[in-house]
Formats: sequence, C-alpha cells, structure tokens
Amino acid sequence: MIKIGKMTNTHGLKGEIRILSHFKYKNIVFKVGNIIYINNEKLEITSYRVHKEYDMVTLKGYNNIDNVLKFKGKSVYIDENDYVFPGILNENLIGLDVYDSNKFVGKVTDVITNGSQELIVIQKNNKEYLIPYVDEFIKNINDKIEVKLIKGLIDED
Repeated sequence: MIKIGKMTNTHGLKGEIRILSHFKYKNIVFKVGNIIYINNEKLEITSYRVHKEYDMVTLKGYNNIDNVLKFKGKSVYIDENDYVFPGILNENLIGLDVYDSNKFVGKVTDVITNGSQELIVIQKNNKEYLIPYVDEFIKNINDKIEVKLIKGLIDED
C-alpha cells in the first residue's frame, strides 16, 4: 500500500470528502471507478473534482456526511498493483542509496515538493541534503540513484 494523502475533512452533507494529496500521479488515481483505501477499507470513487488545493471525492455507498466522518484525519492509500504509472513513484525512492561517481552521498529519506519542483531529501551522518529531482542532477535510478552534483550543493566531507 502506498500513502497518497490524508482525508482532512468532509464537504457538504452528501458524503463528499476532502483529501490533501501531493501524490505525483493523482491524475491517474482519482478517477471514477478507481479504488482507494482508508482505515484498510476498500472504497470505490464515484465522483471526483478539484477544489482549491484539495481533491474532492465521493465514495460508493457513502451518501451522507455522518457515514464519512469516521475517515476524518485518516491517511488515504492505494494498492500500487492496481495502477500502471508512467514513471517511478517517489515513494519507491525512499531508502535507496545515492552515489556521485561511485562516491556514497547518502540515503534517500523523503521526496518533497517546494511548490515549483520536487526535491530528494538525502541523509548522511545526521545531515540532510536536498537535491533537485531533475535530469540535470539525477542521472540514473535502478537499485540505487546515480547523481551528478555541482560544487556547493552538499557539504564535502
């Protein structure tokens, strides 16, 4: 299961839920008929729309605000096997080792979005580094991440 967001609140009286998600491929996931999981409960999406920064979803069998209140504050998940994504999921990068010209840089602990781009968070010796997740820096991803860093991007030990 992959966490794709959090159900922050309800919207209206007819069971619509408000999900805050920064998932890279939410345009693939949030479609009518697709399945999401909240509280380990398998739920089918019956409608979807965007409202401000939220993904607004209604669920099959949940037509009343009282029925969806139990999901408030809960994480939203998908089964990765239910979908085909055109690229690597950010969640699959976490835990990979990062190398620059065969020199160990650190281990990926997170992938964040700063509004304009994605950044890979790398940790080594209790220090965190941010590397832009763009082709200029990320050269190859398989069982490790190979990067090409520029001087000053990380502390040289």
